[in-house]
Amino acid sequence: MAVESSSSTWSQRFEQGLHPAVERFNASIGFDIALLQEDLDGSIAHARMLGRCGVMTEAEAEQLIAGLEQVRAEAAAGQFNPGLEAEDVHFAVERRLIELLGPLGKKLHTGRSRNDQVGTDIRLWLRRQIDAIDAALVRFQRALLDQAECHADTLIPGYTHLQRAQPLCLAHHLLAYIEMADRDRQRLADVRRRVNICPLGAAALAGTPVPIDRRATAEELGFEAIYANSLDAVSDRDFAVEFMAAGSLVLAHLSRLSEEVILWASEEFGFVALSDRCATGSSLMPQKKNPDVPELVRGKSGRVFGHLMGLLTLIKGLPLAYNKDFQEDKEALFDGVKTVLDCLEAMAILFEEGLEFRPQRLEAAVGCDFSNATDVADYLVARGVPFREAYQLVGGLVKTCLAEGLLLRQLPLERWQQLHPAFGADIFAAIEPRQVVAARRSEGGTGFEQVRAQLQRQRAHLGRATGQC
Repeated sequence: MAVESSSSTWSQRFEQGLHPAVERFNASIGFDIALLQEDLDGSIAHARMLGRCGVMTEAEAEQLIAGLEQVRAEAAAGQFNPGLEAEDVHFAVERRLIELLGPLGKKLHTGRSRNDQVGTDIRLWLRRQIDAIDAALVRFQRALLDQAECHADTLIPGYTHLQRAQPLCLAHHLLAYIEMADRDRQRLADVRRRVNICPLGAAALAGTPVPIDRRATAEELGFEAIYANSLDAVSDRDFAVEFMAAGSLVLAHLSRLSEEVILWASEEFGFVALSDRCATGSSLMPQKKNPDVPELVRGKSGRVFGHLMGLLTLIKGLPLAYNKDFQEDKEALFDGVKTVLDCLEAMAILFEEGLEFRPQRLEAAVGCDFSNATDVADYLVARGVPFREAYQLVGGLVKTCLAEGLLLRQLPLERWQQLHPAFGADIFAAIEPRQVVAARRSEGGTGFEQVRAQLQRQRAHLGRATGQC
């Protein structure tokens, strides 16, 4: 059956085909074939609507749907492999449909344009990817939570400015990243609501005189609403920028955690040991075990940040409505989604089976510094000494201890009482690291009771997310 050649894909205004180099430059089939399933879903909904609205007979609509499902089957069998002559996934499907059904295949494009068609496809695709990323975030959170529950009584040094600050419960530290991932999930859910608006039926830019039912196709495809303005419908890529911004924050959080794991795995810290499942060696130095997973995640964050800037640059100077520049949104989105998913999976595996915390090393670390100095000041405040006076006294005491090579816990009681008569023998218990942590009972603090409450809340929350309650 005769099919239009690439030189006659357009109207009869054109007399010649594209220059071969321009044809390659113009084509997007090499990457937008990833939207095939979504293109078929949208086309099936469009054909069904055209039949119901009387634009074609219902029998014709059913033939079109059968033809589209045959294309789907061919793709699943590896038999649908359009080349450059198809230009993009939309023409590729239409050309194959004409091969299968003849002139009837040419009716599928009635009442729509590639402009609203691609907008629909990419929203359907991104909607599914956001759901996949949400599931990956939940897996990552569960991996962190499992570790946190194992270390509800383990201590770890807390830092500000990367200087020892105050001791923490290790579970509390891990729970902070679970909270970040919660915000990531909330942001993505919010983005999904704006992704889930249907542009189909806006046509090229002005709507169509064909008596279509936009709401019917939107409902069949699971969209919550339709675009109210046809110009906006075909030119909106805000949702892509929003997604990449949310994805960038996911990667920023993963990168922060990666940096900590890299430090913790170093000989200088020694807080974690890496398993062979998530580390590699050196081609030259046989003793090395390198933290490749967190290093790669830290590096890949830049890819997603770059895609965000690229998308913002893409849309900033475009006049209404559709412009060919929009072809450039897909590779950024495809790679951004893949990078986020890959990094979430890798970090989940890292915490599931790729590292082991070393409680004894952690306990030793919190017992050999001055991170309990604030608790000395708090001890005096509880006995009526103004905080600023207590703060100055303790600062001087730390200076003296550093000069003498002593820790606060190594000072004899008489030295404490020389500093201030409010000190009693109970000062030694008050500055013991486990007591320092336990004393932080304020809501959201690192105290063991508060941490256990946070663990219970997160376990219930993640159970609801996975339907395990």
